[in-house]
Amino acid sequence: MEYEKRLVAHDTGIPGLTVVDLPVHGDSRGWFKENWQREKMVALGLPDRRWVQNNVSYNVGRGATRGIHAEPWDKFVSVATGSVFGAWVDLRAGSEAFGRTYTCTLDPSKAIYVPRGVGNSYQALEDGTAYTYLVDAHWSAELKGTYTFVNLADPDLAIPWPIPLGECELSEADKNHPLLRDVEPMAPRRTLVTGANGQLGRAVRGLAEERGLLGSFDFCDVDEFDFSDPAQYGRYDWPLYGAVINCGAYTAVDAAETPEGRVAAWRANAAGPALLSRACAEHGITLVHVSSDYVFDGAREAHDEGEPLSPLSVYGQSKAAGDLAVSTCPRHYVLRSSWVVGDGRNFVRTMCALSDRVADPGDPLDHVDVVDDQVGRLTFADQMAGGILHLLGYRPGSPLPLEPAPFGAYDLTGSGRAASWAEVAREVFDLRGGNGGAVRPVSTADYYAGAAGPVAPRPARSSLDLSKIEAAGFSPRDWEEELAEYVSAL
Repeated sequence: MEYEKRLVAHDTGIPGLTVVDLPVHGDSRGWFKENWQREKMVALGLPDRRWVQNNVSYNVGRGATRGIHAEPWDKFVSVATGSVFGAWVDLRAGSEAFGRTYTCTLDPSKAIYVPRGVGNSYQALEDGTAYTYLVDAHWSAELKGTYTFVNLADPDLAIPWPIPLGECELSEADKNHPLLRDVEPMAPRRTLVTGANGQLGRAVRGLAEERGLLGSFDFCDVDEFDFSDPAQYGRYDWPLYGAVINCGAYTAVDAAETPEGRVAAWRANAAGPALLSRACAEHGITLVHVSSDYVFDGAREAHDEGEPLSPLSVYGQSKAAGDLAVSTCPRHYVLRSSWVVGDGRNFVRTMCALSDRVADPGDPLDHVDVVDDQVGRLTFADQMAGGILHLLGYRPGSPLPLEPAPFGAYDLTGSGRAASWAEVAREVFDLRGGNGGAVRPVSTADYYAGAAGPVAPRPARSSLDLSKIEAAGFSPRDWEEELAEYVSAL
């Protein structure tokens, strides 16, 4: 063992598998080390896991060998006394490194971070060797059925065991595990998408299908899983999930101002996300929550992620409460959008239908009033879906998530100029029927002057700053370019 090493992380050639040199301080009395120090380890680039269990493996004699097991959790392994020879094999379905092997010797000055699905095996090199490992999920007999194993003596792995396996203490199970060619790879953690029948939920499903990810995605809507009901959380085996994408929400902005709507909005937009946040925090799951420009009052030209929340309406207040609840989940993304357009009822489809009516000689409609004092950008659902998968670490062509973006809040709308609702409507009319002149701009006050029910206050400026999402590597398309394609497809 080497004393006073620098804290350094080393790549192994297997994605996510990372060797860490640990500083060990010693004298004639013995030694001391910081086995895991969260701030320093995260600064090294290791994932910020929520460790929930600390296990110790004691090996009586030299040569005790524990077979190659891939478990459904991440772990951080460090030797407490003695030394081990370790062998790790990538057994993850879809991994570019599947079957790749890495070996090294661990002593108290060297630890290793082992991601979920990478098989790990340890051979004690000294009597009385003990090693510890932190894990980010609780062990259970049920989860043991999801392990993946490979044989220690597989000639295709050609692991150079320092002590020949014939001289080692092995369990009968480890002697009889399958060869690599017969291994059932470990499937990735699953992703649950709530609100799956809405515009964004459909877009996430479509993109997951396009990228070959449907096998690890589950979709549900409120009739299958009402996430605002605590009694329904027992329907899911949460340790099997790595991410939840919450596309569900109450979006009837004006109806939320009524007594019944206020209750419904707070239930879906605040209470539900709070329950999801708690469940995800308990199980180390990443929670993606979709929010809105309505959490701001519209006083600024453009809203960034650091702006204090200042909602004007009941809907905005319920969404802001949901944002705050989700922010308590250690692994979270709050993704704010505005003026969403996708597969479903939306402003652009409505304007297309009105353009058709104006163009119909038999229809008396000759113009449409649209407000011109609310300014923002359209957000197309396919761009939102792409941004969500990007934040989670999915890249085109990869069935496994790679390095995710830093957790926190992100703004995501279409890029390009800010425009009023009237300008967007005029552009839709021109694209649809060449009759943009039929759009008549009016103030918000005039538009709602004859409204029969309550009218929610709207932010005058809904433009969101895209700097942070672009710095994370995702650049949304210009909304006008996508608008032209969307209208043409209709």
